[in-house]
Amino acid sequence: MYSHKYTSSTDILKLILSECKRGEYPYIYATKKNKTLKKRILIIGASGQLGTDLTLQLRKKYGDHKVVATDIREDDGTLSKEGPFEVLDAMDYEAIEDVVIRYEITDVYLLAAMLSATAEKFPMRAWNLNMNSLFNVLNLAKDRKIKKVFWPSSIAVFGPTTPKQNTPQKTIMEPSTVYGISKQAGERWCEYYHHKYGVDVRSIRYPGLISYTAAPGGGTTDYAVDIYHKAVKHSKYICFLDEQTTLPMMYIDDAIRATLTIMDAPKKSIKVRSSYNLSGLSFNPIEISESIKKQIPSFEISYKPDFRQKIADSWPQSIDDTDAKNDWGWKNNTSLEEMTAIMLENLSD
Repeated sequence: MYSHKYTSSTDILKLILSECKRGEYPYIYATKKNKTLKKRILIIGASGQLGTDLTLQLRKKYGDHKVVATDIREDDGTLSKEGPFEVLDAMDYEAIEDVVIRYEITDVYLLAAMLSATAEKFPMRAWNLNMNSLFNVLNLAKDRKIKKVFWPSSIAVFGPTTPKQNTPQKTIMEPSTVYGISKQAGERWCEYYHHKYGVDVRSIRYPGLISYTAAPGGGTTDYAVDIYHKAVKHSKYICFLDEQTTLPMMYIDDAIRATLTIMDAPKKSIKVRSSYNLSGLSFNPIEISESIKKQIPSFEISYKPDFRQKIADSWPQSIDDTDAKNDWGWKNNTSLEEMTAIMLENLSD
């Protein structure tokens, strides 16, 4: 391994390349020939719901070898088949730095996090993961080892005192969950690193995300993913939220498009350096179940609210995303009926 007496990333990279065989780092050599695309992307936490789809879309856009997927777990073949994949701990600064240097990374998408429901069970573990991983990436950007950072925030930054309807970009933020507290703190640190050190960090407050490519995770909004799986397999679902619980949601394709759009936008267009509100759909369990019944008439839903109900009750019901629309041209495309048709069709295959 290299010695830390080499102070610059360029020196370290030259040493690595001089000491290894061409076959050991094929992705570096494969991309050296193409000077037209200098962007090289690292995704940390790529095996999750957002990460899987985002990795595939970024590879489609920039080329398989330009997008390095990483996660704390070994890949199941989904992401390692066509491009580079490495096991990486988001809290290990030196390991992240090593990947950045070896692959000449320019942009980092930090998606690793412990989500709302799981974080309530393991508060300190959630805080350490969600915050230390962010500091690792922000410090790499501060030291000019990477050029651009994407970090996702969440509607969890809002709390019980936040206006529920058309929640504004700037409003009361008193989160009552570990996940929300960490995301609110993260927003402040992103803004600080931009103003203090000039770090080009960009962020979106995602609503609940819905996708058929990854299993439900540890989020409160994940009922809107699980319900489709159960509808296809069993034609029934027991919901852990009350039937009238309206929450902001978004189909994954729209979320990916928003992510690519904000990262492609000129730096001068990004006027919010904490995190942008993002709106897609707002619905409750009754409404999503009715959309499923149009496709699967035998589908049945029942309700057994648990501790996640309190989390959901603290969040907004709809979001005002005027700033995202005005600053970088955001617009949601997918309706509830369209999303339901897509989800059921793909999960039935």
